[in-house]
Amino acid sequence: MAERDYGPNGEGAYHGTPKQRAFRSLRNQARRKAGLKKGDPREVDHKKPLSKGGTNSKKNLRVVSRTTNRKKYNV
Repeated sequence: MAERDYGPNGEGAYHGTPKQRAFRSLRNQARRKAGLKKGDPREVDHKKPLSKGGTNSKKNLRVVSRTTNRKKYNV
């Protein structure tokens, strides 16, 4: 079976830019720090968003529903 080619030019672009991958890694770290397991529908909200200089410190994290987190959207 041939290896899958997810990128438009076979360059792995499907998986995001280096900046997107770094933020994904930080979000995953925040989920682990908050004690959320795979399959848990809740999300970790960063009170001060990572994109605005926020951190993964416990003071900056809170566990919220997906709906609540989407309403906030990087405010």
